[in-house]
Amino acid sequence: MAISHVVMAGILVLVLGLLYLLIASRGRSGAYKLAVGVAVTASLLLVWGNLAVGFIGSENNPMNLLYGAVLAVGFIGAILAKLQPLGMARAMFAAAATQFAVPFVALLIKQPELTMGVLWVIVLNTIFAGLWVVAGLLFRRAGLASVGFSR
Repeated sequence: MAISHVVMAGILVLVLGLLYLLIASRGRSGAYKLAVGVAVTASLLLVWGNLAVGFIGSENNPMNLLYGAVLAVGFIGAILAKLQPLGMARAMFAAAATQFAVPFVALLIKQPELTMGVLWVIVLNTIFAGLWVVAGLLFRRAGLASVGFSR
């Protein structure tokens, strides 16, 4: 059982590392490459955390499947943006909003007793949403720099 977790983690790191190389090679600026790195890291931590312990209850809680929506929004947004920086920024902001919404959707579905555990899930999701926002801001910076606007 422990070996399968190690294999799964290895595959996850390999796939996300290759994804980083593929996407980062499309951008010339450091901000774009850093944005890709933040987004890939957020994805890695989101998947790894959910597989290991789960964010909502245990890793076996079906509410954790809602986090797939965060990854889907980011992935579909990146495809629609054709990996262009300003479109990628919008995709990351959408992923942040989705990440932030997940615990509230889970609360509406399950309607658990409000405890400190629920508060910690909301705090954790806010931190993850912050990672997506940072990636979005970096993509935005890369996009504005490419069209001649700088801060």
